[in-house]
Amino acid sequence: MGDIALVYHWGPSEMDRLGLPELMDWRNRAIKQWNQVHGAKAET
Repeated sequence: MGDIALVYHWGPSEMDRLGLPELMDWRNRAIKQWNQVHGAKAET
């Protein structure tokens, strides 16, 4: 959840509404966006 909070600036109240599969999807999106912005290599 920290990845989501860092990238999208969502607090606990926004994330509490999401189920686990949706949270995991948003976490993966946040990681991809962070890596694109900060130049990290893509995962293989």
